[in-house]
Amino acid sequence: MTQETAVQPKKKLNPWVKLVLELGPLLLFFVVNSRYGIFTATAALMAGVVLTLGVSWAVTKHLPAMPVVTAALVLVFGSLTYFLHDETFIKLKVTILYSLFGAGLIGALLYGKLLLPIVFDMAIHIDDAGWRKLTWRWGLFFFSLAGLNEVLRRVLTTDDWVNFKVFGILPLTLMFAIAQAPLIMRHEIRPEDEDTEAHF
Repeated sequence: MTQETAVQPKKKLNPWVKLVLELGPLLLFFVVNSRYGIFTATAALMAGVVLTLGVSWAVTKHLPAMPVVTAALVLVFGSLTYFLHDETFIKLKVTILYSLFGAGLIGALLYGKLLLPIVFDMAIHIDDAGWRKLTWRWGLFFFSLAGLNEVLRRVLTTDDWVNFKVFGILPLTLMFAIAQAPLIMRHEIRPEDEDTEAHF
């Protein structure tokens, strides 16, 4: 196989650029909501997710599944919120998004498919048993976030709900991700393990 016909590896975003693209629309949503209200903030959020997808495509020439699904739901429920002037839709989007993530991960696992490696863009290397355990954990975590949002969107003011969305969900997700480190370490596939397998 010549170098020209070899499959080219996917380009990856610089981690700092990726972080800015992931947090940018949320922070924009928070700032605009604090000044102009939820409906203008929703329009800003829709513009932000479209812009971040465009930047991601321009740099990597591919779009990860989760940001695409997130952007699609933001555009659908954001449009309903903005044009019908009903903030329920943008709040409900969070519940539906995390329910879809949970159902997708666990549903695929029940059919023998592992979607989590695709979600993580192969950033970690663990064996299939580890992926299955991690999939169950992330799936149930996403369902928990959906349930939590359902409770809080009904009892919080809109401004407080925006604070939860921007400053609550991210820390919860980061803490949960960090808590998975022991499992990942137990099931990690090290380069020497791959070399050993290659000799048999």
